Amino acid sequence: QQGHQASRAGAGLGQTAVILGSGCIGLAAAANLPNARVLLGEYDEEALKICRQNIRRNRLTARVASLKIDAREKPAHTLDASVREHEPRLALDGGADGLDFYRVICEKWRDALCENGMLFFEVGIGQADQVLRIMRSHGFGDIQIVKDLNNIPRVVYGTRVETI
Repeated sequence: QQGHQASRAGAGLGQTAVILGSGCIGLAAAANLPNARVLLGEYDEEALKICRQNIRRNRLTARVASLKIDAREKPAHTLDASVREHEPRLALDGGADGLDFYRVICEKWRDALCENGMLFFEVGIGQADQVLRIMRSHGFGDIQIVKDLNNIPRVVYGTRVETI
């Protein structure tokens, strides 16, 4: 449901999306947006391997590619033990407040988006409002929060609407 709701936001998109992580959001978007081309980026080799397995398992190899990207460490999440056991250390370290990843991506990748380009983040428990504020401070608008199946705010997305 989370992927479907987030992907509806970009229903008219026929462009390439760059999404960091093991692919859950990117694969959901690709599955729901038949014209989308998705590039999944990950720094950790083991996570990249899982990302590639997820692409094959979902039969999306024609429209989804993956590569190693060093964009910055991913955010800290409040995770149960089963997730902590399977995530690489880089995926769990986001600085003192867990939000460094979002700040860096908003700052460094914002200009890679065209006007009205969209940026999606998966967020940890309790981080959605803070990430919304970070996005707003970096020139994103129409920012939305999507809850997961457990009614936890899980995806934050917005549109690049102004020049800073």
